[in-house]
Amino acid sequence: MRGLAFNGSVRAFAVDTTETVAEAQRRHMMWPTASAALGRTMTGGVMLGAMLKGDNKVTIKIDGGGPIGSILVDSDATGGVRGYVTNPQTHFDLNEKGKLDVRRAVGNEGMLSVVKDLGLRENFTGQSPIVSGEIAEDFTYYFAVSEQVPSSVGLGVLVDTDNSILAAGGFIIQLMPDTEDEVISQLEKRLSAIEPVSKMIQRGLNPEQILEEVLGEGNVQILDTMPVKFECNCSKERFAAGLIGLGQQELEQMISEDGMAEAQCHFCLETYHYSKEELEAFIDELQS
Repeated sequence: MRGLAFNGSVRAFAVDTTETVAEAQRRHMMWPTASAALGRTMTGGVMLGAMLKGDNKVTIKIDGGGPIGSILVDSDATGGVRGYVTNPQTHFDLNEKGKLDVRRAVGNEGMLSVVKDLGLRENFTGQSPIVSGEIAEDFTYYFAVSEQVPSSVGLGVLVDTDNSILAAGGFIIQLMPDTEDEVISQLEKRLSAIEPVSKMIQRGLNPEQILEEVLGEGNVQILDTMPVKFECNCSKERFAAGLIGLGQQELEQMISEDGMAEAQCHFCLETYHYSKEELEAFIDELQS
């Protein structure tokens, strides 16, 4: 959900990603801390995608040097998102606050990178140092440093004892250049008092109600809403193009060693098989 508040001086986004993160958890058989890290990043990615238009896309990479490895998320302007972590079976005991220890899994010595495909000759690339490894604070810092937009980012994922996802979602609040000091003070007070966004979703709040919790009832003007879904654009044809790109020698080696080839998508774990005849047809294509 996308909206404005305080006479257009505040821009706001909120999203419920429970089913979307659950789909990622099931596909990758993730353990709780990994689910929280990827789920928070996917949730942030959905809202970054909602800031785009048309066919524009955004790729987010978080590499903090922690045991989870890299987190990679793709999202678009229509609510589609996909993502994976290098080591999905990563989990630790709860931290001193009784919460999933995402900071320990992600690490805080590295960079958060954002690449936006805006349909131009060159992509927009921005990055900032990871300041906490908790993801939300890292997005907040990215907006301030790389896009010069004062923002508050809330992201949360609740994981059940069977590793399934109970609730996931988030919000982004951004100040426009003309935001009055009184509004900023009011927002700071509300943000310091609200409960975690995952708890709001577990209570049954929808994105509009989340924005009202953050910004105050009656202050939110909803602009539009859209569905959110785990969506991967991989296909057998796309991977075939990649195989052809390896060249004739590599293809001949696959035929002689295995008599076939298979490729697996990192994002959705779909596996595509190519027979000896298909590989031979790729070679013929290269020779024609």
